[in-house]
Amino acid sequence: MNDLPAAYAAAPRWPFGDSPELADELLALVLAGGKRATCSSLASCEADIMPTVGEVSVILDGAGVPRCAIRTTEVEIMPFEQVSEDFARAEGEGDLSYEWWHHAHEAYFRREGTWAPGMKVVCERFELVEEF
Repeated sequence: MNDLPAAYAAAPRWPFGDSPELADELLALVLAGGKRATCSSLASCEADIMPTVGEVSVILDGAGVPRCAIRTTEVEIMPFEQVSEDFARAEGEGDLSYEWWHHAHEAYFRREGTWAPGMKVVCERFELVEEF
């Protein structure tokens, strides 16, 4: 469906991840209810979209089609190494372990070119508002 409800016309639009496949995989976790958090590098948020509590965003699938709206419920900025196990589980990815989360996110930030020990990350919790 390419029609975006009018209520979201001005909302920021973005996909999860850094590839169409990852965007679809992470979107599926959101729609199934298993993913209610996401983590981005502070550098990428400063360059693109810094989440704010209460903001509604439109999430795109791997083909760039709007699929749902989410509302940010919490934002914390912290060093990568201080992200909690609870937050890692809330991301809903992999085997839900902190070890899996740490490895996958370090690899992601390396691909992004922002990885460094002690780097700051933006930890965002959200709720699903509407599926399109």
